[in-house]
Amino acid sequence: MTQNQTASVFQSEEFARMLREAGSAAFPPEEDSSERQAWYIRKAQELVRERELAAGRKLTVCVVTFGCQMNERDSEKLRGILRLAGYADTDSEDADFVLYNTCTVRENANVRVYGRLGSLTSFRKKNPGMIIGLCGCMMQEKEAVQKIRESFRYVNLVFGTHNLHRFAELLVSALMAEKGEQIIQLADKAEGIVENLPAERTYPFKSGVNIMFGCNNFCTYCIVPYVRGREISRKPADILREIEQLAADGVIEVMLLGQNVNSYGKGLDTDCSFARLLSEVEKIDGIRRIRFMTSHPKDLGDDLIEVMRDSEKISHHLHLPLQSGSSRLLKKMNRHYTKESYLDLVDRIRSRIPDVSLTTDLIVGFPGETEEDFLETMDVVRQVRYDSAFTFIYSKRSGTPAAVMPDQVPDDLVHDRFDRLLAEVQTIGRQQSARFEGQVKSVLVEQINRQDPGLVTGRILNNLVVHFPGDESLIGKITDVYLKKCQGFYYIGERV
Repeated sequence: MTQNQTASVFQSEEFARMLREAGSAAFPPEEDSSERQAWYIRKAQELVRERELAAGRKLTVCVVTFGCQMNERDSEKLRGILRLAGYADTDSEDADFVLYNTCTVRENANVRVYGRLGSLTSFRKKNPGMIIGLCGCMMQEKEAVQKIRESFRYVNLVFGTHNLHRFAELLVSALMAEKGEQIIQLADKAEGIVENLPAERTYPFKSGVNIMFGCNNFCTYCIVPYVRGREISRKPADILREIEQLAADGVIEVMLLGQNVNSYGKGLDTDCSFARLLSEVEKIDGIRRIRFMTSHPKDLGDDLIEVMRDSEKISHHLHLPLQSGSSRLLKKMNRHYTKESYLDLVDRIRSRIPDVSLTTDLIVGFPGETEEDFLETMDVVRQVRYDSAFTFIYSKRSGTPAAVMPDQVPDDLVHDRFDRLLAEVQTIGRQQSARFEGQVKSVLVEQINRQDPGLVTGRILNNLVVHFPGDESLIGKITDVYLKKCQGFYYIGERV
């Protein structure tokens, strides 16, 4: 049984009430709201039951997630609605409903989705009533949607990032559609935020929490602002209410999510910075650990550093994407910081939070990158000494300014630089990880170790992974562990 199957659907008391009352209304509320979605979930329940009676069995659903933690959190909401509608989770794509939550940060992400769609042919032959759905960032690209219309006519449902909150309505449309009909609903911009929607958490003891949606940065290589839209921050009261409800439901760790959490609060009627929001989250009883993702170096201020320093709950981990160590390329990337200002920021962080774990993103082969530019990146890697880094070969994304820039770097040069950078990152990362060897640290146990069922796997406060002897009774608990031996990017430990 998977973790998804053991996790329960989390819904607020308010939404549970809406769902109960939805059955007495003949028509859905007209306004875009959680009450409207509750009405459609009740309608979906009726349609799913009809199909179950015809099939003589429980209907199954497989949600496949591509991409980032924002997508993972979106998928939890989608699974929550599907479970309330009556579907049973499965990891097999031989299901009654297959939903791909797509990513489009890199071109090969699209190619993977097309390949997975093709592999569903045999399942469709066995199960003609199978529903296939596509959602997520890739579906905000007009070219991708057109290809689905023309080459994958058997896809039943397509919707984008801006109308995910209408999934219950779209599910009903797909269940009622005529054979061969495609339900396609896309929006050019966000229609607002609908609160209180249910979610099926992957882990009962930890949860992601969206604090904002979209991005205003428009880095020249990045498609995200075009597919996720402009920044919209949730109201602090709504965020805190959700986290209080999660804590009451047994959650002890929350991950605050946004494309750039450091710009949280802009555009709100209330004055609330990200640092202030963190301080308020820390006050919530039951929450013992707080993480967040992702920070933009240009917006990370001293107020956040000080809140992290003084907190006993906030993870001493910062994902601080560099992308390039060359100030010349950073300007072309529209990153709004320089090599020097980035290094100064790192110095301020390390001076106040000595045990902080720093991770980053690095791009090799951005248009116009010279050997000198590349060596600037290597220099920053050696100075900062990251615990780990996601290293990427530049991927041309249609619709971004960088895609039409001159001086695209030849593949042989890009791969040579990538290999050199990866080797340096891995060497330094192993050395950095080893600095806690011989110490006792508190570990939040997350799961049984996948390779050795006699071990459990968890993380210390600054995000490093630890494996140590234990059983499933420890999952979701925080326990002290002696970090006996560093094995590169993880520790082998012993429970104290």
